[in-house]
Amino acid sequence: MFSSRTRWNRAENRLARLLSERRRSGAPLLDLTLSNPTQAGLLAPADVLALLGEPSAAHYAPDPRGLGPARLAVAADYARRGLTLGADRIVLTASTSEAYAWLFKLLCEPGDAVLVPQPSYPLFEFLATLEAVEATPYALGYDGAWHLEIAALEAALTPRTRAIVVVNPNNPTGSCLRRSEADRLLEFAAAHELAAISDEVFADFLLQPAVDLVTSLAADGPALVFSLGGLSKSCGLPQLKLGWIAVTGPEAQRAEALSRLEIVADTYLSVSTPVQQAAPELLRRLPELQAPILARLLANRRTLEAAIGRGSSVTLLPADGGWSAVLRVPATQSEEDRVCELVERHGVLVHPGYFFDFPSEAFLVLSLLPETEVFGDGVLRVAAGR
Repeated sequence: MFSSRTRWNRAENRLARLLSERRRSGAPLLDLTLSNPTQAGLLAPADVLALLGEPSAAHYAPDPRGLGPARLAVAADYARRGLTLGADRIVLTASTSEAYAWLFKLLCEPGDAVLVPQPSYPLFEFLATLEAVEATPYALGYDGAWHLEIAALEAALTPRTRAIVVVNPNNPTGSCLRRSEADRLLEFAAAHELAAISDEVFADFLLQPAVDLVTSLAADGPALVFSLGGLSKSCGLPQLKLGWIAVTGPEAQRAEALSRLEIVADTYLSVSTPVQQAAPELLRRLPELQAPILARLLANRRTLEAAIGRGSSVTLLPADGGWSAVLRVPATQSEEDRVCELVERHGVLVHPGYFFDFPSEAFLVLSLLPETEVFGDGVLRVAAGR
């Protein structure tokens, strides 16, 4: 009766069972996996949500690509980052996840494949499977910093590959593309007639300035590129779902992609009018909304650096940006054993590296968003349990 695309293994693993038991018992738990700003004391000013009550939103006059003022505001935000795009290059979506779904529909036949980075967020397999597409991993290189390597793309490429996904900054490694990597990626995609899908939702959250970082691929070049963004991360407003796709690349491919995407968007018409009406003001206030998030990220990373200290057996991996931190820990026990022990004995939750498909053990992944006191206490417990 049911599609094989939804035949997921829904059995709880050991960690999930342990967490369920702990929460049922009421035992305290410091959650260092928390990535929801609204649950981490990072609430937007009250008047931000009041923008959804604008009387003009009572009228429904949909545009498949998104309302003009909202798309103009997105284009202006790209201009803030030095990227010149017309509003006609922008397609609005209800979320970044929906943007992926539309692009997989646009680019792939059932059974085709898209290349996705490893390590990275595990959502891709679900999104691809729901579109009857295969998510084929390509390994990021690591030599003290993470790199996109063309050899890894070549090794993962098959005749049915249709696109390359990059997450920039990567989640959870926090690594950004360098200029040379971005250039080679686009040349490789063009040579193999592949599209590039660049997930840039964390692009504004850089931990330190660097001249050679590329935080967006939204510029015309040799390959067709779909750059993704959204209010959920850029403004710290996951309750206001609005995503976008910026389409760049060779003119003929770009025009065909936009024409087809318009029909896909018209089929769904999923983006709500109130959030589109609010988008120009939200994006205008973006620095105000981002400032407390960035301050939290920087403060918690400093706390983490201090807790580890020199000579520790734990290593904090370098990162360019994003909301996560990665620890490499001694492989004296499995990641699952270590994470379960941290929950049971120390009352603190972190992600095991295998959740993000790290190539080997042992890694732990922490969110940098929790409140500073919670984070500081939790990090000390992680350090004590290493």
